[in-house]
Amino acid sequence: MNAIKYAEIELLASLAGFSPIHNEADMKRYLGDWSGLVGGQPLAVLRPRTTREVADIAAACHKAGKKITIQGGLTGLAGGAVPDQGDIVISLERMNKVEEFDLQGGTVTVQAGATLQAVADSVEAHDWYFPLDCGARGSCQIGGNVATNAGGNRVLRYGTMRELVLGLEVVLADGTVLSMLNKVMKNNTGLDLKHLFIGSEGTLGIVTKVVLKLFPKPQRRYSAFCALESFGNLTTLLKMARSSIPSLSAFEVMWDDYLDLASAALGRAKPFDGDYPVYVLLEAEGMDSPEQELALQRLLEQALEEGIVSDVILPHSSEQAAQLWEMRDAIGELLSGMKPYIAFDIGIPVSRMDGFIEGIKKDMQASYPSARHLFFGHLGDGNLHYATGPHRDEDIVPIDDFVYTAVEKAGGSISGEHGIGRLKKPFLRHSRGPEEIALMRMIKRAVDCNSGLNAGRVFDSSE
Repeated sequence: MNAIKYAEIELLASLAGFSPIHNEADMKRYLGDWSGLVGGQPLAVLRPRTTREVADIAAACHKAGKKITIQGGLTGLAGGAVPDQGDIVISLERMNKVEEFDLQGGTVTVQAGATLQAVADSVEAHDWYFPLDCGARGSCQIGGNVATNAGGNRVLRYGTMRELVLGLEVVLADGTVLSMLNKVMKNNTGLDLKHLFIGSEGTLGIVTKVVLKLFPKPQRRYSAFCALESFGNLTTLLKMARSSIPSLSAFEVMWDDYLDLASAALGRAKPFDGDYPVYVLLEAEGMDSPEQELALQRLLEQALEEGIVSDVILPHSSEQAAQLWEMRDAIGELLSGMKPYIAFDIGIPVSRMDGFIEGIKKDMQASYPSARHLFFGHLGDGNLHYATGPHRDEDIVPIDDFVYTAVEKAGGSISGEHGIGRLKKPFLRHSRGPEEIALMRMIKRAVDCNSGLNAGRVFDSSE
């Protein structure tokens, strides 16, 4: 028996107390994520229940020189949760408890495997509110939200995950536990190390617990769906809404092709009688008060009178508002009919977004006339989603390079929400300079000298 095989058997024996999954049938669901990327066969899948178990697993793998892939809800689109051949997979799905509420101070401490939906429901039952929201809310996990610095629909008002995390507990590659479960807003006691791990995609440590900042539960949400004749009108409306409605929480934009297909996919008539180039679903949340409702009505009346908005739908119930949001969240249904597709999650400065979209659409339609080209996104924070397909496999890399080159020229980011993972790694140069990447590599070597955690994500382990 060769030494490598013996070392693997010895490692598995040391991890036997954690009930490892190591047969192919049971492992199947842990082999990939929503990106569709196909990975290797892990040596074992472990599902710890406590931080101590995570630390013991990490220490054993570190000693044996075995790589670890960390998995949350498997909803990422950059291939970050896809294992390599022979990896030890740590799935945090069993670490799903809400551990501690501070009902006075407005914080909650949760284990990393708790889903976003479960956390939101739990805190709302206590009349508090956690505002992070996205289409994968029922599946994505808080630890993954931290690892990718998730944004979602309400960044405009509340910021990304980075602004919503007060403290973390993290296990390093060698099993060391960093307990940084800070619960206060002001804590200037040296470097705020939690920021080292937020957005690091599991390459520096395994997030096991998170202290989240909460907000008073909104008494009511106010929504409006607007049809507009131009992108210029859209940016004007955004500025008007931000100045007249301080409680504005979402400003979700859909271009005409997207709305047409979303309506059809949901089996509904298009919401407006006429056709318009661009649509926006805006939302404000806060007190249930006549003044709040009146402020929204005045904004829309002014926008209609000045020709900024061409038509408006005001839902008369929360059910009607939910139906409008279903169109915004219908991308999953649309993508199923576009396979093989390419989905871009990019950041573009608002001032350059209209020209960027027009240029991409023109060139892509000319080069790939049989494909669909759908645009939607969170205009308030500059996060644009672009989905295109179907495409041949051999066209995927040239299309990626074309779009990311255009992103670089626009001064944007190749990843707004899902990180770099494996799939965007070859294109990181379009958003980060060589000096920045060199510093990232230096930090990785300092914190994880053996490159044991999520190796090959963001940049190659050999770099």
